[in-house]
Amino acid sequence: MGIATINPATGEIVKTYEPLADWEIENKVALAQQAFESYRQTTFEQRSQWMMAAADLLEAEKEHFGKMITLEMGKTLKSAIAEVEKCAWVCRYYAENAANFLADVPGETDASRSFVRYQPLGIVLAVMPWNFPFWQVFRFAAPALMAGNVGLLKHASNVPQSALAIEQIFQESGFPSGVFQTLLIGANKVAGLMADDRIKAGTLTGSEPAGASLAMAAGQEIKKVVLELGGSDPFVVMPSADLEAAVNTAVTARLINNGQSCIAAKRFIIANSIADEFEEKLVAKYKELKVGDPMQPDTDIGPLATRSIVKELDEQVQAIVNEGARVLIGGKALDGPGNYYLPTIVTDIPATSKMAQEEFFGPVALLFRVADVHEAIQVANNIPFGLGGSAWTNDPEEQELLINGIEAGAVFINGMVKSDPRLPFGGIKRSGFGRELGIQGIHEFVNIKTVWIK
Repeated sequence: MGIATINPATGEIVKTYEPLADWEIENKVALAQQAFESYRQTTFEQRSQWMMAAADLLEAEKEHFGKMITLEMGKTLKSAIAEVEKCAWVCRYYAENAANFLADVPGETDASRSFVRYQPLGIVLAVMPWNFPFWQVFRFAAPALMAGNVGLLKHASNVPQSALAIEQIFQESGFPSGVFQTLLIGANKVAGLMADDRIKAGTLTGSEPAGASLAMAAGQEIKKVVLELGGSDPFVVMPSADLEAAVNTAVTARLINNGQSCIAAKRFIIANSIADEFEEKLVAKYKELKVGDPMQPDTDIGPLATRSIVKELDEQVQAIVNEGARVLIGGKALDGPGNYYLPTIVTDIPATSKMAQEEFFGPVALLFRVADVHEAIQVANNIPFGLGGSAWTNDPEEQELLINGIEAGAVFINGMVKSDPRLPFGGIKRSGFGRELGIQGIHEFVNIKTVWIK
């Protein structure tokens, strides 16, 4: 199946779409370039009005958009509505702060006047994933459009209704025609777009192979990219932690978005002295979870986005068991229609496990036991990823060791890793490079121009 909405709860094909022809793609790129030439001259005040209108529209129609998200990729309706609300937040944040973030920065030199000026680059191509079909787009679009850039969106092929709805939101909010457009195209068109001189930069959230492909295409053209890729975030719990709070958060941190989140906690690294109790409490919490129709308000875990994700996840679980690990709960897909996989906890993972190096993109938690904070940091870093990390301890010395020691783009102490418009977001190692959100995010796609006046 190409570009289509397929209900992951039932397997029903809801709607299919024809990919754009080459001439249609060309027309949209030409319109984006034409739009940029005039849009870049608009004021921050005008852009802010349009962005605030987008936020208002998102909030007014959050249930409608939430149902669309749930229908397309399977997250629970309550979490889909929360995603739309977060998109309104990021729109307001940049509407209120972009002018200050991009104001001229004076510097003292041998000139009579010198300063740094931030100017937009032009068309930015965004290649976005299905797991947060609104949020991933808006966290790029809000700062990029407020900076004076224009956007082209190549969204995941299983969320076309969300992709088209986002374009419509920006149009209805008053942004000029061509400032933000959705391209219903396959991944095979991305390299050609990056080779187009009118497209100045790219951003991608997704898998390592997808990120490498975009980076190669951009590298050949010497163009800027921001990549937010996979993660296998550690969740470290030390003896001084509030164990009840850690366990409760662990359930949410692992199973948010049905477990399909780059920054979900995936590896739980627990001090030996509290490991039995943590494990017992975590299993008890998992037993209480309701798996079912994501549209129902009492559902905790909905279906995974596609059938292939279920198959791949199950193969990973079976492979790690074959290495010697043990399943405490779950460990299989549900029979019948829909892409359901039971919430799963795996323990007794051998130190030599190759599967423990992989990202499990679904409701599977891996449990590890360690002697102390130093071993915890060693295990936390023993992966190719470096997106985020959560650590639970009330010992100030341990907190400092974990903050400095965990190799990741973010470390949260006694809390769940999450993205926040007010803070930069991104990873290191094979989790990508560059930052979204915060002041750093809006600076990614601007020309940071030095001005020197005698």
